Amino acid sequence: MDRLIDPAHPIHELHRRRWSPRAFADRTVEPAKLLSILEGARWAPSSSNEQPWYFIIATKNEPQDFERMLSCLVEQNQRWARSVPVLMITVASNRFARTLKPNRHAYYDLGQAVMAMTVEATSLGLFAHQMAGFSPDKAREAYRIPESADAVSAIALGYPGDPATLPDDLRTRELAPSQRKPLTEFVFSGRWGELPAWLK
Repeated sequence: MDRLIDPAHPIHELHRRRWSPRAFADRTVEPAKLLSILEGARWAPSSSNEQPWYFIIATKNEPQDFERMLSCLVEQNQRWARSVPVLMITVASNRFARTLKPNRHAYYDLGQAVMAMTVEATSLGLFAHQMAGFSPDKAREAYRIPESADAVSAIALGYPGDPATLPDDLRTRELAPSQRKPLTEFVFSGRWGELPAWLK
């Protein structure tokens, strides 16, 4: 499903094409493309070049492992994610490797890595749906994630599918246009809530 957003200002075509579907095609993600997507994440910037991110991956080619990861998602997300070819759980190290001090930038850095991965996926005709709706505790137990790291989010990855395959409530959300706040609600200058002159 082709779904270009209509931005208020010119942006790169990849950002116009990126969105988060719930309907995915019954099509395997080629290993070479998956490697390129992860390579995009690998080269994301991070505080002190710490690279505090990890990705636990399950594919439908390994049904038992896929079901284990699917069980970490909340029921609402399981409804549609069981048809996705690739599931991931993202993990951030919560301490700097060199000093063992808390790394308060780790989630930020992981987010940058995921965005880099998402843009790379979009360039290859793939789409990622990022989810907060999963159980970090289940993920920790299922994958033996150490206390030095935190499960942060889940991601569904694959080729876009037919929205008609979704339940009615999810299909309605799938077909609704994407919405975003205007720049005037979150870009300030001088003091909090004050708009820059060039934005007024």
